[in-house]
Amino acid sequence: MTKIIEYIQNSEKPLFSFEIIPPLKGQSIQSLFNSIEPLMEFKPKFIDVTYHREEYVYRNRGEGLLEKHVTRKRPGTVGICAAIMHRFQVDAVPHLICGGFSKEETENALIDLNFLGIDNVLVLRGDAIKSEGRFTPDPNGHQYASELLEQVVNMNNGVYIDDEIKNPFPSSFCIGVAGYPEKHFEAPNFTTDLNYLKMKVEMGAEYIVTQMFFDNQKYFDFVKQCRKEGINVPIIPGLKPLTSKKQLTVLPSIFHIDLPQELVDEVSKCQNNEQVRQVGIEWGIKQSKELIKFGVPVLHYYSMSKSKAVKEIASALF
Repeated sequence: MTKIIEYIQNSEKPLFSFEIIPPLKGQSIQSLFNSIEPLMEFKPKFIDVTYHREEYVYRNRGEGLLEKHVTRKRPGTVGICAAIMHRFQVDAVPHLICGGFSKEETENALIDLNFLGIDNVLVLRGDAIKSEGRFTPDPNGHQYASELLEQVVNMNNGVYIDDEIKNPFPSSFCIGVAGYPEKHFEAPNFTTDLNYLKMKVEMGAEYIVTQMFFDNQKYFDFVKQCRKEGINVPIIPGLKPLTSKKQLTVLPSIFHIDLPQELVDEVSKCQNNEQVRQVGIEWGIKQSKELIKFGVPVLHYYSMSKSKAVKEIASALF
Protein backbone atom coordinates (compact mmCIF):
# COMPACT_ATOMS: atom_id res chain seq x y z
CA MET A 1 0.00 0.00 0.00
CA THR A 2 1.01 3.67 -0.12
CA LYS A 3 2.83 5.58 2.59
CA ILE A 4 1.20 8.69 4.11
CA ILE A 5 4.17 10.86 3.22
CA GLU A 6 3.84 9.76 -0.43
CA TYR A 7 0.15 10.70 -0.52
CA ILE A 8 1.05 14.14 0.77
CA GLN A 9 3.97 14.65 -1.60
CA ASN A 10 1.90 13.58 -4.61
CA SER A 11 -1.15 15.77 -3.92
CA GLU A 12 -1.59 19.37 -4.97
CA LYS A 13 -4.53 19.95 -2.62
CA PRO A 14 -5.39 19.04 0.98
CA LEU A 15 -6.38 15.43 1.51
CA PHE A 16 -9.25 14.10 3.61
CA SER A 17 -8.78 11.55 6.40
CA PHE A 18 -10.41 10.57 9.66
CA GLU A 19 -9.91 8.50 12.80
CA ILE A 20 -12.12 5.74 14.16
CA ILE A 21 -12.34 3.87 17.46
CA PRO A 22 -12.46 0.05 17.60
CA PRO A 23 -15.73 -1.36 18.92
CA LEU A 24 -15.86 -2.58 22.51
CA LYS A 25 -15.08 -6.20 23.18
CA GLY A 26 -18.01 -8.38 22.17
CA GLN A 27 -19.44 -5.91 19.66
CA SER A 28 -19.67 -6.40 15.91
CA ILE A 29 -17.39 -4.69 13.42
CA GLN A 30 -20.40 -4.00 11.22
CA SER A 31 -21.31 -0.88 13.21
CA LEU A 32 -17.82 0.41 12.48
CA PHE A 33 -18.21 -0.29 8.77
CA ASN A 34 -21.54 1.55 8.86
CA SER A 35 -19.80 4.65 10.24
CA ILE A 36 -17.02 4.50 7.64
CA GLU A 37 -19.24 3.93 4.59
CA PRO A 38 -20.84 7.44 4.49
CA LEU A 39 -17.38 9.06 4.43
CA MET A 40 -15.95 7.03 1.58
CA GLU A 41 -17.48 9.34 -1.04
CA PHE A 42 -14.88 11.94 -0.04
CA LYS A 43 -12.09 9.55 -1.02
CA PRO A 44 -10.04 9.43 2.19
CA LYS A 45 -6.45 8.41 1.55
CA PHE A 46 -6.14 6.85 4.97
CA ILE A 47 -8.13 6.01 8.09
CA ASP A 48 -6.53 6.03 11.55
CA VAL A 49 -7.48 3.26 13.97
CA THR A 50 -6.89 3.96 17.65
CA TYR A 51 -5.43 1.44 20.08
CA HIS A 52 -6.98 1.25 23.53
CA ARG A 53 -5.25 -0.59 26.34
CA GLU A 54 -7.29 -2.51 28.85
CA GLU A 55 -8.54 -0.81 31.99
CA TYR A 56 -8.98 -2.61 35.27
CA VAL A 57 -9.98 -2.33 38.89
CA TYR A 58 -8.94 -4.36 41.93
CA ARG A 59 -11.82 -6.14 43.65
CA ASN A 60 -11.62 -7.04 47.31
CA ARG A 61 -11.86 -10.83 47.67
CA GLY A 62 -11.67 -10.76 51.46
CA GLU A 63 -8.88 -11.70 53.86
CA GLY A 64 -6.73 -8.93 52.42
CA LEU A 65 -6.76 -10.39 48.91
CA LEU A 66 -7.33 -8.27 45.81
CA GLU A 67 -8.30 -9.57 42.38
CA LYS A 68 -7.45 -7.71 39.19
CA HIS A 69 -10.55 -7.37 37.00
CA VAL A 70 -10.52 -6.03 33.43
CA THR A 71 -13.36 -3.55 33.01
CA ARG A 72 -12.95 -2.12 29.52
CA LYS A 73 -11.11 -3.23 26.40
CA ARG A 74 -11.20 -2.27 22.74
CA PRO A 75 -9.20 -5.02 21.05
CA GLY A 76 -8.61 -5.70 17.41
CA THR A 77 -6.74 -2.68 16.00
CA VAL A 78 -4.50 -4.84 13.80
CA GLY A 79 -7.43 -6.96 12.60
CA ILE A 80 -9.62 -3.89 12.05
CA CYS A 81 -6.92 -2.27 9.92
CA ALA A 82 -6.73 -5.39 7.75
CA ALA A 83 -10.54 -5.52 7.50
CA ILE A 84 -10.79 -1.83 6.50
CA MET A 85 -8.13 -2.21 3.83
CA HIS A 86 -9.81 -5.34 2.46
CA ARG A 87 -13.33 -3.91 2.44
CA PHE A 88 -12.73 -0.30 1.40
CA GLN A 89 -9.39 -0.48 -0.44
CA VAL A 90 -8.01 2.39 1.62
CA ASP A 91 -4.89 2.56 3.77
CA ALA A 92 -5.41 2.08 7.49
CA VAL A 93 -3.02 3.59 10.02
CA PRO A 94 -2.87 1.73 13.33
CA HIS A 95 -1.93 3.58 16.48
CA LEU A 96 0.90 2.04 18.46
CA ILE A 97 1.03 2.86 22.16
CA CYS A 98 3.44 2.21 25.02
CA GLY A 99 0.99 1.53 27.83
CA GLY A 100 0.02 -2.08 28.43
CA PHE A 101 2.48 -3.62 25.97
CA SER A 102 5.91 -5.17 26.38
CA LYS A 103 8.62 -4.60 23.79
CA GLU A 104 8.15 -8.18 22.59
CA GLU A 105 4.38 -7.69 22.17
CA THR A 106 5.04 -4.50 20.23
CA GLU A 107 7.51 -6.28 17.99
CA ASN A 108 5.02 -9.06 17.32
CA ALA A 109 2.34 -6.49 16.43
CA LEU A 110 4.75 -4.79 14.04
CA ILE A 111 5.57 -8.13 12.43
CA ASP A 112 1.85 -8.82 11.95
CA LEU A 113 1.35 -5.38 10.41
CA ASN A 114 4.30 -5.89 8.11
CA PHE A 115 2.96 -9.27 6.95
CA LEU A 116 -0.42 -7.65 6.23
CA GLY A 117 1.17 -4.97 4.06
CA ILE A 118 0.30 -2.16 6.47
CA ASP A 119 3.07 0.37 5.90
CA ASN A 120 1.97 3.24 8.15
CA VAL A 121 1.89 3.58 11.94
CA LEU A 122 1.22 6.43 14.35
CA VAL A 123 3.47 6.16 17.41
CA LEU A 124 2.08 7.44 20.72
CA ARG A 125 2.80 7.00 24.39
CA GLY A 126 -0.85 6.59 25.28
CA ASP A 127 -2.69 7.81 28.34
CA ALA A 128 -2.81 6.59 31.89
CA ILE A 129 -5.78 4.38 32.68
CA LYS A 130 -8.44 5.75 35.00
CA SER A 131 -7.30 3.68 37.96
CA GLU A 132 -3.77 5.14 37.75
CA GLY A 133 -2.81 8.58 38.95
CA ARG A 134 -0.14 8.86 36.26
CA PHE A 135 1.04 6.89 33.26
CA THR A 136 2.71 3.63 34.21
CA PRO A 137 4.47 1.62 31.48
CA ASP A 138 4.51 -2.14 31.21
CA PRO A 139 7.47 -3.47 33.24
CA ASN A 140 9.01 -4.73 29.99
CA GLY A 141 7.68 -1.96 27.79
CA HIS A 142 8.41 1.61 26.82
CA GLN A 143 7.88 4.66 29.01
CA TYR A 144 8.11 7.27 26.26
CA ALA A 145 6.89 7.54 22.68
CA SER A 146 10.48 8.24 21.60
CA GLU A 147 11.48 4.77 22.86
CA LEU A 148 8.65 3.16 20.92
CA LEU A 149 9.62 5.20 17.88
CA GLU A 150 13.19 3.93 18.19
CA GLN A 151 11.94 0.34 18.16
CA VAL A 152 10.01 0.92 14.92
CA VAL A 153 13.01 2.67 13.35
CA ASN A 154 15.23 -0.23 14.39
CA MET A 155 12.90 -2.69 12.67
CA ASN A 156 13.01 -0.53 9.56
CA ASN A 157 16.77 -1.02 9.73
CA GLY A 158 16.45 -4.78 10.23
CA VAL A 159 17.27 -4.63 13.95
CA TYR A 160 15.02 -6.82 16.10
CA ILE A 161 14.97 -7.38 19.86
CA ASP A 162 16.37 -10.86 19.37
CA ASP A 163 19.84 -10.04 18.08
CA GLU A 164 20.47 -13.69 17.24
CA ILE A 165 18.09 -13.56 14.27
CA LYS A 166 20.09 -14.22 11.12
CA ASN A 167 19.53 -12.08 8.03
CA PRO A 168 16.55 -10.19 9.51
CA PHE A 169 14.20 -8.64 6.97
CA PRO A 170 13.81 -4.86 7.46
CA SER A 171 10.31 -3.41 7.67
CA SER A 172 9.34 -0.23 5.83
CA PHE A 173 6.97 1.69 8.08
CA CYS A 174 6.13 5.33 7.49
CA ILE A 175 6.02 6.70 11.05
CA GLY A 176 3.81 9.49 12.31
CA VAL A 177 3.90 11.12 15.74
CA ALA A 178 1.63 13.41 17.74
CA GLY A 179 2.05 17.17 18.09
CA TYR A 180 0.39 19.47 20.61
CA PRO A 181 -0.36 23.04 19.50
CA GLU A 182 -1.37 23.83 23.08
CA LYS A 183 1.46 21.79 24.67
CA HIS A 184 1.28 18.29 26.08
CA PHE A 185 -0.18 18.65 29.55
CA GLU A 186 2.75 16.85 31.18
CA ALA A 187 5.43 18.99 29.53
CA PRO A 188 6.85 21.69 31.82
CA ASN A 189 6.63 24.27 29.03
CA PHE A 190 6.04 24.65 25.31
CA THR A 191 9.75 24.86 24.43
CA THR A 192 10.51 21.56 26.12
CA ASP A 193 7.57 19.92 24.36
CA LEU A 194 8.81 21.24 21.01
CA ASN A 195 12.33 19.96 21.69
CA TYR A 196 10.99 16.44 22.25
CA LEU A 197 8.99 16.67 19.04
CA LYS A 198 12.10 17.77 17.13
CA MET A 199 14.00 14.84 18.61
CA LYS A 200 11.37 12.40 17.34
CA VAL A 201 11.52 13.89 13.85
CA GLU A 202 15.31 13.62 13.87
CA MET A 203 14.94 9.99 14.95
CA GLY A 204 12.81 9.17 11.93
CA ALA A 205 9.23 10.44 12.27
CA GLU A 206 8.01 11.50 8.82
CA TYR A 207 4.87 13.44 9.67
CA ILE A 208 3.01 14.95 12.63
CA VAL A 209 -0.70 14.78 13.48
CA THR A 210 -1.88 17.37 15.98
CA GLN A 211 -4.08 17.04 18.99
CA MET A 212 -7.53 18.48 18.31
CA PHE A 213 -7.83 22.26 18.51
CA PHE A 214 -10.66 24.72 17.95
CA ASP A 215 -8.65 27.91 17.51
CA ASN A 216 -6.77 27.91 14.20
CA GLN A 217 -4.33 30.52 15.45
CA LYS A 218 -2.99 27.89 17.87
CA TYR A 219 -2.17 25.69 14.87
CA PHE A 220 -0.69 28.54 12.83
CA ASP A 221 1.58 29.52 15.73
CA PHE A 222 2.53 25.89 16.30
CA VAL A 223 3.56 25.39 12.67
CA LYS A 224 5.55 28.63 12.74
CA GLN A 225 7.42 27.56 15.88
CA CYS A 226 8.08 24.10 14.43
CA ARG A 227 9.54 25.56 11.25
CA LYS A 228 11.63 27.97 13.29
CA GLU A 229 13.09 25.02 15.20
CA GLY A 230 13.87 23.13 12.02
CA ILE A 231 10.91 20.73 12.13
CA ASN A 232 10.05 20.57 8.45
CA VAL A 233 7.90 17.44 8.09
CA PRO A 234 4.19 17.77 7.20
CA ILE A 235 2.00 18.83 10.13
CA ILE A 236 -1.54 17.48 9.81
CA PRO A 237 -4.23 19.36 11.77
CA GLY A 238 -6.59 17.22 13.86
CA LEU A 239 -10.18 18.49 14.01
CA LYS A 240 -13.29 17.45 15.90
CA PRO A 241 -16.81 18.83 15.48
CA LEU A 242 -18.62 19.61 18.72
CA THR A 243 -21.82 17.59 19.05
CA SER A 244 -23.03 18.15 22.63
CA LYS A 245 -23.03 20.89 25.26
CA LYS A 246 -21.33 18.51 27.69
CA GLN A 247 -18.21 18.62 25.52
CA LEU A 248 -17.57 22.22 26.63
CA THR A 249 -16.23 20.78 29.87
CA VAL A 250 -15.35 17.20 28.87
CA LEU A 251 -12.95 18.02 26.03
CA PRO A 252 -10.84 20.56 27.96
CA SER A 253 -10.70 18.15 30.89
CA ILE A 254 -9.61 15.10 28.87
CA PHE A 255 -7.50 16.69 26.15
CA HIS A 256 -6.21 19.77 28.00
CA ILE A 257 -7.25 22.25 25.32
CA ASP A 258 -8.86 25.68 25.32
CA LEU A 259 -12.09 26.49 23.51
CA PRO A 260 -12.46 29.95 21.93
CA GLN A 261 -14.90 32.20 23.77
CA GLU A 262 -16.83 32.83 20.56
CA LEU A 263 -17.51 29.10 20.22
CA VAL A 264 -18.40 28.74 23.91
CA ASP A 265 -20.86 31.63 23.63
CA GLU A 266 -22.58 30.11 20.60
CA VAL A 267 -22.89 26.68 22.21
CA SER A 268 -24.17 28.21 25.46
CA LYS A 269 -27.08 29.73 23.55
CA CYS A 270 -28.20 26.32 22.27
CA GLN A 271 -31.37 24.79 23.68
CA ASN A 272 -30.47 21.19 22.81
CA ASN A 273 -27.69 19.05 21.41
CA GLU A 274 -29.06 19.17 17.86
CA GLN A 275 -28.47 22.92 17.90
CA VAL A 276 -25.00 22.31 19.35
CA ARG A 277 -24.29 19.89 16.53
CA GLN A 278 -25.20 22.56 13.95
CA VAL A 279 -22.91 25.07 15.66
CA GLY A 280 -20.15 22.45 15.69
CA ILE A 281 -20.59 21.74 11.99
CA GLU A 282 -20.53 25.43 11.07
CA TRP A 283 -17.44 25.97 13.21
CA GLY A 284 -15.78 22.92 11.65
CA ILE A 285 -16.46 24.19 8.13
CA LYS A 286 -15.08 27.61 9.03
CA GLN A 287 -11.99 26.08 10.60
CA SER A 288 -11.43 23.77 7.65
CA LYS A 289 -11.73 26.51 5.03
CA GLU A 290 -9.17 28.66 6.88
CA LEU A 291 -6.81 25.71 7.12
CA ILE A 292 -7.18 24.92 3.42
CA LYS A 293 -6.31 28.54 2.65
CA PHE A 294 -3.27 28.19 4.92
CA GLY A 295 -2.13 25.24 2.83
CA VAL A 296 -2.43 22.27 5.18
CA PRO A 297 -1.47 18.88 3.69
CA VAL A 298 -4.45 16.98 5.13
CA LEU A 299 -7.65 17.71 7.03
CA HIS A 300 -7.88 14.94 9.62
CA TYR A 301 -11.13 14.53 11.56
CA TYR A 302 -11.62 12.77 14.87
CA SER A 303 -14.91 11.10 14.06
CA MET A 304 -15.10 8.93 17.23
CA SER A 305 -16.72 6.40 14.85
CA LYS A 306 -19.70 8.72 14.33
CA SER A 307 -19.78 9.98 10.79
CA LYS A 308 -22.80 12.30 10.52
CA ALA A 309 -21.18 15.61 11.56
CA VAL A 310 -17.92 14.87 9.72
CA LYS A 311 -19.91 14.02 6.59
CA GLU A 312 -21.70 17.38 6.66
CA ILE A 313 -18.40 19.22 7.06
CA ALA A 314 -16.71 17.23 4.32
CA SER A 315 -19.68 17.84 1.99
CA ALA A 316 -18.95 21.55 2.15
CA LEU A 317 -15.28 21.09 1.35
CA PHE A 318 -14.54 18.07 -0.85
